[in-house]
Amino acid sequence: MSVEVIDPGRLSNSFLGDTTQVCIVTRDLYRKLEGFVQLGIGPWAIYEYGPHNTTDQTYRGRPQPYSMRVALATTGSSRWELIEPLEGPTLYGDWLDQYGESVQHVVQKCDSLEYEAKIEEFRRRGFEVAQSGTMWGIVRFAYFDTVPLIGVAIEVSAYPADAQYPEPDSWYPAPPT
Repeated sequence: MSVEVIDPGRLSNSFLGDTTQVCIVTRDLYRKLEGFVQLGIGPWAIYEYGPHNTTDQTYRGRPQPYSMRVALATTGSSRWELIEPLEGPTLYGDWLDQYGESVQHVVQKCDSLEYEAKIEEFRRRGFEVAQSGTMWGIVRFAYFDTVPLIGVAIEVSAYPADAQYPEPDSWYPAPPT
């Protein structure tokens, strides 16, 4: 069996940039948080996203409201995200049904491109937006179903330079000191 050696010059993947976040989907956010805290990861900022704070929601190419509970924590220069889907069809619910609780997506920084150019580059490579939205009217995000190729979805987002996360709905196990 011979393996084709690909000339690195033919690879044009620099648009992906750094992987900045790993997301695990779960059916029970607090149970999963307990495990991460036992490992020493936290505190966790907890938010609930839905039509009340996330607009332009789409799923599989169509407008579709959905909601989810999200927990975020940082270790070093990377962020952990846990998502518990609450209502509406989502990639998160699809993942839980097919694969169970596990890593569902990673976030790629793609700093070399503006948001729309990121979307177009994925389309050029054969991937359409599978789910998207705009948080707090300023942070746009899109997921691409890259699962058949690499085993996880990829998310890209557009954070304005001055964007700040709002105060979380709650903290687990407690606010940072």
